[in-house]
Amino acid sequence: MLNKNEITAIIASTIILGFVISLVKSLNAFIYTSLSILIIILINIAAKKIASFNLDSEIETKIWELKRYGYHTHNYFKKSLPIGLILPFLTAVLSFGYVNWMASLVFDVKPKIYRAAKKHGLYKFTEMTEYHIGLIAAAGISANILFAVIGYLIGFSDFARLNIYYALFNMIPFSDLDGDKIFFGSLVLWSFLAAIVLIGLLFTIFII
Repeated sequence: MLNKNEITAIIASTIILGFVISLVKSLNAFIYTSLSILIIILINIAAKKIASFNLDSEIETKIWELKRYGYHTHNYFKKSLPIGLILPFLTAVLSFGYVNWMASLVFDVKPKIYRAAKKHGLYKFTEMTEYHIGLIAAAGISANILFAVIGYLIGFSDFARLNIYYALFNMIPFSDLDGDKIFFGSLVLWSFLAAIVLIGLLFTIFII
């Protein structure tokens, strides 16, 4: 289930990305792009929530924010910067519309209370490890890759392309993005998914 804060974050992200990617070519283009992005985001989040549930934890999706701007501990913004809403506009302007940044949402994860009662297999630790968090993030990326393939096979090439782009930007191992969680959770898993996403990117460029 999604709470009010998650719904607000998803709607804001969808509108911003839909606006930037369609460049307001027409109302129909904006609606089609926004609807595609909404479905892509929901696919990503649903996969993460399912993975989180299976790991006896829960996640909350939110807008990607920056709180720190330097290496020193005192280098913090007075108020968190909603970089997930700013960066799509910034990259579009600086690249004259050629680069459409699509990473705008991140997630927090916490273990459920009864997780502490499990002492076997993956659950020998009560706290969520970086590996567990990486698995949750990887579930979202994997779902987008899967639906990119499905979209292409059923003739929705634009939807397939947007799924790959969404996975690509979220795979960047930076800040609090999915790629960062996967990278520090399992370098092998990150390398595997990154390779698939890059193959998908080449496919969208030269074939789709």
